[in-house]
Amino acid sequence: MSFLEFVPDWLLAHGPAFLMALPLIMAAITAILPNKRVAWTSTFIVTAILTVTAFTIALYNAEVGTTIYKMGGWAPPHGISLVIDALNAPVVVLIALMSLITVIYALPATVAEIKPNKRAPFYAAFLLCTAGLLGMTVTGDAFNVFVFLEVSSISTYVLVAMGAARDRRALSAAYNYLILGSIGATFFVIGVGFLYMETGTLNMADMARILADLDGGSRVAKIAFGFIVIGLGLKLAMFPLHTWLPGAYAYSPTPVAAFLASTATKAALYLLLRFTFFVFDPSYSYVADVLMFVLVGLGVVGMIFASLQAIFQTDVRRMLAYSSVAQVGYMLLGIGIATTASVAAGYLHLLNHAIIKGGLFLAIGAMWYRFGITRTEDFRGLGKTMPLTMGAFTVSGLSLIGVPFTAGFVSKVNLTFAAADSGWWWAVAVIMVTSILALIYIGRLLLVAYFQSPPVVNGEVVVRNEAPIAMLLPMWTLALASVFVGIWSDTMVGMAIRAAELLLGAG
Repeated sequence: MSFLEFVPDWLLAHGPAFLMALPLIMAAITAILPNKRVAWTSTFIVTAILTVTAFTIALYNAEVGTTIYKMGGWAPPHGISLVIDALNAPVVVLIALMSLITVIYALPATVAEIKPNKRAPFYAAFLLCTAGLLGMTVTGDAFNVFVFLEVSSISTYVLVAMGAARDRRALSAAYNYLILGSIGATFFVIGVGFLYMETGTLNMADMARILADLDGGSRVAKIAFGFIVIGLGLKLAMFPLHTWLPGAYAYSPTPVAAFLASTATKAALYLLLRFTFFVFDPSYSYVADVLMFVLVGLGVVGMIFASLQAIFQTDVRRMLAYSSVAQVGYMLLGIGIATTASVAAGYLHLLNHAIIKGGLFLAIGAMWYRFGITRTEDFRGLGKTMPLTMGAFTVSGLSLIGVPFTAGFVSKVNLTFAAADSGWWWAVAVIMVTSILALIYIGRLLLVAYFQSPPVVNGEVVVRNEAPIAMLLPMWTLALASVFVGIWSDTMVGMAIRAAELLLGAG
């Protein structure tokens, strides 16, 4: 008996629209709730419903294939459509699940990091961000992508700025993010405008059909593709367009940093995949050139330089931020090679890195919650004073390095094989070198935590003081998920292969 037999018919029929509508409506209600505990409860219930809905939609997609929801009953391309297929179904699940995990973690974290009078607006902005990310993932309309991109971005600027209660530098980080994010959105919408000039439609499937009939289109289509790549490159923190990311991750509230690291750049990368391989096509010469010289080139440079920058960071959250830029480089390398195996490997690393980096940021937040730790030198003896938290950090850190039986190992091995199959042995060498660099900046933290004594405060050694269960549960969920994916990888690898086959027309 299938789980879907117990699902109401209306949820299967209207699930994609429900994913966007519920958090949008509840964000407005949550913002005016007078009690911060009620605001958290409301947000928790919404994200739990979103997670169940996302899993249901993904299972339904696996059973029946691509589904198209017609908003208002208007058929595309004249009406707005919502699409669920093998490419975006896993991303929808990722966003919904991470929103739920983050909200559970936020129950104690917001007490320490968000002022009481701002907690209801915090949860409202969080729901808006979630709605925007889900909307830009499921919509089949190019202009709607821009609308939801801005919904998620504007709420994210607010969320980052709320870190000012802990560190005033959050305000400048939010301002920098706002300026660069607005530039990225402007480039993107200009690209969509040029695409509309070329094709006369905003439906992405219709755009793809018309561009194919035009054999890739004229110079207008080439300009459109350039603007879209630059705009999305800013959003996904592609080197050297990443300068907003270290500050946003380092000074935002911990739940925000974990959620953004797991979802925001991943949703932008999903859009890059959607436009590059679905709306456009790698067979067009100008797309192939961008894949080879821009995405691969900047991806590899980002892998090396961001990893080196991570080594020399003294702030742990900035170290993890630069590590994220390097990991985006792995994904871009897979996309740029443009084979089914490489695109699948890049997509797999998109999903796996979300699990890994989310766990790392949640662990770091718990360390700050207990001891105010933000610097690498403060890790002394944490293996004894916070063994459970440090254990979760260790598992996720080893996965980031790519140790066997972890999620990071699975995606790096798949990317290495894909590069080798294409004869890109120099890319294999870069993957190995940057993995060693990851070993250096994660390894030094583990050495300090496990092989140095806890600090002495007021003449007494700091005793064990573990994080609350509401923090331990989310971080260990992600840490164990990383190990589970590393050992039983067939499901994740299968999803990645189906997504790549859809993009490259092999399925």
